[in-house]
Amino acid sequence: MHERSSVGELANQLRQELNRYSPGGKLPSSRSLVERFRVSPVTVSRALAQLAAEGLVVTRPGAGAFRAAARAAAAPAGDTSWQEVVLSADSAADLVPRTVDASGVLATLAAPPPGVVEFTGGYLHPSLQPERAMAAALSRAGRRPGAWGRPPVEGLPELREWFARDIGGAVTAAEVLVTSGGQSALTTALRALAPPGAPVLVESPTYPGMLAIARAAGLRPVPVPVDADGVRPELLADAFRATGARVFVCQPLFQNPTGAVLAPERRPEVLRIARESGAFVIEDDFVRRLVHEDAGPLPSPLAAADPDGVVVHVGSLTKATSPSFRVSALAARGPVLERLRAIQIVDTFFVPRPLQEAALELVGSPAWPRHLRAISGELKTRRDTMTAALSLELPELALPHIPSGGYHLWLRLPEGLDELAFTAAALRAGVAITPGRPYFSAEPPAAHVRLSFAAVAGVGEIVEGVRRLRTAWDEVR
Repeated sequence: MHERSSVGELANQLRQELNRYSPGGKLPSSRSLVERFRVSPVTVSRALAQLAAEGLVVTRPGAGAFRAAARAAAAPAGDTSWQEVVLSADSAADLVPRTVDASGVLATLAAPPPGVVEFTGGYLHPSLQPERAMAAALSRAGRRPGAWGRPPVEGLPELREWFARDIGGAVTAAEVLVTSGGQSALTTALRALAPPGAPVLVESPTYPGMLAIARAAGLRPVPVPVDADGVRPELLADAFRATGARVFVCQPLFQNPTGAVLAPERRPEVLRIARESGAFVIEDDFVRRLVHEDAGPLPSPLAAADPDGVVVHVGSLTKATSPSFRVSALAARGPVLERLRAIQIVDTFFVPRPLQEAALELVGSPAWPRHLRAISGELKTRRDTMTAALSLELPELALPHIPSGGYHLWLRLPEGLDELAFTAAALRAGVAITPGRPYFSAEPPAAHVRLSFAAVAGVGEIVEGVRRLRTAWDEVR
């Protein structure tokens, strides 16, 4: 059984047995719990730590674990209704309301109920994460001289150099800031480049988390349609002229959710149009390391071919490692770099040094290229399994593009089918899927769903999940 589930089960069992002991009474020793439940000492230690965090148990080094004293009665709830008036009045003066809808982001972060196949996840399943390599890197990092001291606010020089080499072109370490995950980097970039109330051009459809960032900053997302070759340059130029926007946010490689790759002939066009419009391009290069085995050579980041400082580049290690390995980079050229740096310092000070040291240990280890090769093959297998299962079970769904990178498929529903009804029916059938509506900043042209194949345990679960989708389809069609 997986260690994490064992911890939860043992904690539940001990929680149920606490009434056997009076407050201050000593619980059985760790050794006896190991023998009784046939679990590891680490599992026992973590289960007791969980109960201690809940205030149910007190642990005393060298003495053992004891039932905690009874908790005091909870204080009566206060009256927070006054906040509704204040918050409404505060937003009334905003050019663009800053209310935040996090539902699109939570869909990829929330764990589904037990027994539900997870086609919503935005991160690798634990079995695909380089857990041993990350643990070894963190252990080595903790022993580095000065590992627990304060790092440079821009990031460790060696890590900035690694990110600069990874981007390529003429990007240097001096033009890179280490940030705490891609979401944080995007937030910093948007705050730096656009004042509240300003329009910001976005791909349509696009990542809901970016739309949430923009709206929280009081910006107005303006959609620019994407096709199989990425954003359409002629529509991008029209949008710049019509809105006067000074920022365009895009994912040129394995775009979320369509999986599109910006075509070679469109790449210089996008940079030229932005430069002539006096605008920045925020390049969210979020899944470069989740390339599939059959993809062939990848195009370089837009930032590698940008001598004029048009591109603000965001790259991250998180998608290829773990949701908790939040190390990313912002790269920019020219005066804007100082503004990005200032905002990041005010918001977060710096990324914790042990995590930066661990990132250096990880990417410099032989385990890193082995891990990337392994997930490249595994993601291709999962993609092929899902596309084959959909073709067999649900040929009614349109799959206009099969990506060669990333972790999901984007499917169009037949006209007249309600995507929310389909999503709800799928959950009743035991599979969680993501509706397409949150990916559009304006009215969607059609109903869609997104299916992730990275967060499930394996190909057997993919096949079973698609079979359950057929059941949901038969319910709502």
